[in-house]
Amino acid sequence: MKRIAVVAGLLLVAAALAGVLRPEGASAEDPAAATDTVTVSGTGTASAVPDQAQISAGVETRGATAQEALNKNASAMRAVIDAMRSAGGKDVTTQYVSLSPATDPEGQPNGFVAVNTVTATTGLDNTGKLIDAAVAAGANTVWGPTLSSSDSAKLYREALKKAVADARDRAGVLAGAAGRQLGAITSMVEGGSAAVPIAEKAAMDSAGTPVVSGPQDTTATVTVTFELG
Repeated sequence: MKRIAVVAGLLLVAAALAGVLRPEGASAEDPAAATDTVTVSGTGTASAVPDQAQISAGVETRGATAQEALNKNASAMRAVIDAMRSAGGKDVTTQYVSLSPATDPEGQPNGFVAVNTVTATTGLDNTGKLIDAAVAAGANTVWGPTLSSSDSAKLYREALKKAVADARDRAGVLAGAAGRQLGAITSMVEGGSAAVPIAEKAAMDSAGTPVVSGPQDTTATVTVTFELG
């Protein structure tokens, strides 16, 4: 009986070893090998001279009563809106209207003040003329201009392509320095964008309000992860 028990025990040990040594048994137990990666940020820039501008113009009026201040403002503001449209202003839009009590230098009540402001967009070369037209019509508050490019979406896509290329170049340098090969992209995250003026250029002659502009840099960023071979 002891001999039979010993033989049975040896058979069980052999079976266990066979399961451990089988290739399929090993693959089931071992975790998948991790892939080395490198993550870099890339930046791309596309430049263009703005070709359009947005300005804000408005009227501030005062009156002894709220109704008087508002009536004066409405009449003056209609003239400003008409003048801006006639001068080539596009998308003329009310920005805000306000009515509030006024005070004198001693802080005592002194009637009411009404303010109405609109924005308008125009070509860069027409910006000064648009400002002059608004002021001539009665505008006594002006803000801007805000300069932009009508091809802003196209410029951003161009900058984005350059950002990806920059990320690949940076990753290639790191991979080469480590004696590795750059592999496929495993993830890519888009960053933000910004338009920044970098120079000035005259956009108006001396006949009207001068407005100048220069190239604006539209910048895009991406974060990219590459496999390493």
